[in-house]
Amino acid sequence: MSILKIPTAKIFEPLLKPARYKGVYGGRGSGKSHFFGELLVETCQAERGTLAVCIREAQRSLAQSSKRLIEGKISSLRLGHGFKLFSDKIETPGDGLIIFRGLQDHTADSIKSLEGFRIAWIDEAQSLSARSLALLRPTIRAKDSELWASWNPRRKSDAIDDFLRGRKPDGAMVVKANWRDNPWFPDVLGEERLLDQKLYPERYDHIWEGEYARAFEGAYFASLLSEARAGGRIGKVSADPLLPLRAFIDIGGAGAAADAFTMWIVQWVGSELRADFQHLRRWRMSVEQAQSYTFKAVITVIATGLMGAVWLGVKVVLGK
Repeated sequence: MSILKIPTAKIFEPLLKPARYKGVYGGRGSGKSHFFGELLVETCQAERGTLAVCIREAQRSLAQSSKRLIEGKISSLRLGHGFKLFSDKIETPGDGLIIFRGLQDHTADSIKSLEGFRIAWIDEAQSLSARSLALLRPTIRAKDSELWASWNPRRKSDAIDDFLRGRKPDGAMVVKANWRDNPWFPDVLGEERLLDQKLYPERYDHIWEGEYARAFEGAYFASLLSEARAGGRIGKVSADPLLPLRAFIDIGGAGAAADAFTMWIVQWVGSELRADFQHLRRWRMSVEQAQSYTFKAVITVIATGLMGAVWLGVKVVLGK
């Protein structure tokens, strides 16, 4: 076994120990992908014959994979003599292998080809579906196998976030890393960070600080909400039992390009606008779910109307 000495940011040191699940979440410039790329190359060099797979939810081409990053790490660590680079894979010392896969099109049968792999690294893991995660976890089951994930959080409901941060499985080591934790954070990224902070405050925390996305492109009141939050004008309040509650629904348009369905419960109290954001998160659902619920509601109304009409007809007949 050969050992490489690779400088590692302090924030990532806990992940150097063995763990079934290793996760790093945070914003841009944290170095989380670079850390896992180096750790993968180091592991394949030290433990000959290691089988590893780099995973994305959707991977139309290898240009969308982590292959170029890993090849760069192999070069910078001067390990080209032990690794063989091919168009679709990387052969590692001791007949080991690194491959690159998208899980979106896999089935329970096709994913069995990954049995025997010891390491699975999911990059951009915020996009991984619950279905893909459920398929992957029992497949990577070799002795001392590990699943790694790196992601920038979007919502608590994202599969990887719910699994590693919400449910916190035994055997998981998860850390948060941001730009300030990166000793090698480049000046050019520092300038971009400050520019986003100045020009796009509504998305800054998500992109650079690894916070959940509070607003997306095209959201009408994103900048106003950001200003209110920065000014301390958003907090937790209770509903006034003497004033009415109003429900507002945004159906998010129609068709395949529609966005999320949302319901707001709002109350005006003097000059304050109070909204039940806690329950709003629970009401958020996909357009497909909304369409399903709408269809069921329409069917229920029609069925109820028909039954009512039949009953009225029976009453008329009996009355005669």
